[in-house]
Amino acid sequence: MNISHIEHLGIAVENLEESIKYYETVLGLKCYSIEEVVDQKVKTAFFLVGNTKIELLESTSPDGPIGKFIEKKGQGIHHIAFAVPNATDALKTAEKRGVRLVDKVSRKGAEGLDIGFLHPKSTLGVLTELCSKQE
Repeated sequence: MNISHIEHLGIAVENLEESIKYYETVLGLKCYSIEEVVDQKVKTAFFLVGNTKIELLESTSPDGPIGKFIEKKGQGIHHIAFAVPNATDALKTAEKRGVRLVDKVSRKGAEGLDIGFLHPKSTLGVLTELCSKQE
């Protein structure tokens, strides 16, 4: 699969603005990007910590994936994302290795990355995202 590094940790939050204040004021981090991903019904904010990013995720709709996650589990860590050379190829490799997929092929995510998810029922309960830069 050729994972190079942890791309980011995704954290589901109820209020993006308040959460950004916490990360900036208390932790001293700087939000460098806020973006809405319409088809995923989410608004994101990014912080860089060393070579890894923190992605805050606020649902833009109660029926979106983040809205449903918060309803069931509350705020907190939503997923871990790994950088790979090609997300679609990595998804195919994972499927060949018996992993259940959320996405059969990659789709466009925040920051222009190609993304795809592995189902947490096949990944020890951790929603896993595979990310690659668009070619």
